Amino acid sequence: MSIIAWLVVGLIAGFVAHLIMGGTGGIVVDLVLGVVGAIVGGFIMSLLTGVDYTTGINIPTILVSIAGACIVIAIYRAVTSQRSRA
Repeated sequence: MSIIAWLVVGLIAGFVAHLIMGGTGGIVVDLVLGVVGAIVGGFIMSLLTGVDYTTGINIPTILVSIAGACIVIAIYRAVTSQRSRA
């Protein structure tokens, strides 16, 4: 999948993950983390299932990207909230 397609899928995933995760972080940060989550989600699912989720913009790719974005956003929020408590 091209870089532009990854960005589009990542932005979609970041927006949906922002809505799922409660939107307490900034939308721009969640969109950027969505792009990272799309890559992470695709990589993890490829390792677990052996199926290439980087073939294009389709429903399975978007769902995997949303899951990856939620994971990355949760990790980001956990790390930043611990840092502010210290």
